[in-house]
Amino acid sequence: MKMATLYVFNPEHDLALAANLRHFTSPLAGRQLRAELGWLPALWASASDYILVNDVATAMSSWEHARDRLGFADAPRQFVAKTALSRLPIDCVDPWGWDLAIKYELMRYGIDAGLLPSDDALAAIRLLSHRRTAVQLLQQLQGPGLVGQSFEQFDAELPPYPCVIKAPWSSSGRGVRFCDAARLMNSEALIVNNWMRHVIKTQGSVIVEPYYNKVKDFGMEFYAHADGRVTYLGLSVFATRNGTYLDNIVAPEAEKLDMLTPYVSADLLQFVRAEICRQMAPIINHRYDGCFGVDMMVVKGDTGYLLHPCVEVNLRRTMGWVALAPRRRGGLLH
Repeated sequence: MKMATLYVFNPEHDLALAANLRHFTSPLAGRQLRAELGWLPALWASASDYILVNDVATAMSSWEHARDRLGFADAPRQFVAKTALSRLPIDCVDPWGWDLAIKYELMRYGIDAGLLPSDDALAAIRLLSHRRTAVQLLQQLQGPGLVGQSFEQFDAELPPYPCVIKAPWSSSGRGVRFCDAARLMNSEALIVNNWMRHVIKTQGSVIVEPYYNKVKDFGMEFYAHADGRVTYLGLSVFATRNGTYLDNIVAPEAEKLDMLTPYVSADLLQFVRAEICRQMAPIINHRYDGCFGVDMMVVKGDTGYLLHPCVEVNLRRTMGWVALAPRRRGGLLH
């Protein structure tokens, strides 16, 4: 019998990384997102694969609506509930992101441990998912037309300049604080200071970067291969509000490039993507096989626009990766 892949959309992944528990209960918003968008892997799965969802009928309805809008020709998908997992003829499991919680959730519902990463492999993925990786990559992405600094801090002292303070593991705006110590009231400064102390106690450090005058968000999507190579997949142009992700633009690559070149040159973008492929290969060093995204932003400087080439590294699938799916599968975007 031909075997297949089981796909899982687990959007609570970043929070699960922070908790680092085998038994993790996502906040209500995360559970709702998983219930509503569990069908998403249908965009990249094949007809012979399986997609884990909360409710099969709801997922099928959502998929049919999306399929018609995107012009996918290969319509059939196999959505399954947790109670069916132990009976599936699968030889591979591919979630949104790997963490202890999703591994042990799948094991509790009958997936063979031999199909899942070891705890040591998951510990390595968690370490790579620390925002320290973005600090390390940003240090290598310096030069004309580029801007950006960040560092890891192990005490709760507030920086004397406007800055963004981040927890090492957090998701979509959570675990991020904007701070201008010179303008904060004592009570406000105490709140931020106490938050930093809590994060340092639970996660070991915080990441600090200067506040930049952002004018546009975007990113690049990549794939880390088992043989150690890193390859470029495409641009991700998205919107945020107060650091929280809102949505991605689904468009051909040339159209997305046209949105960015009024601010930064195509040559600079090509240089950055090549450097990320070159620099991330030894950073990952065969410890991760899968998609990852690098968030970036256009910054308004004193003399014009600059490119911040590494705001975040997301070692998992991203919504930018999802936005590339119609082009990869031969839908409306070519």
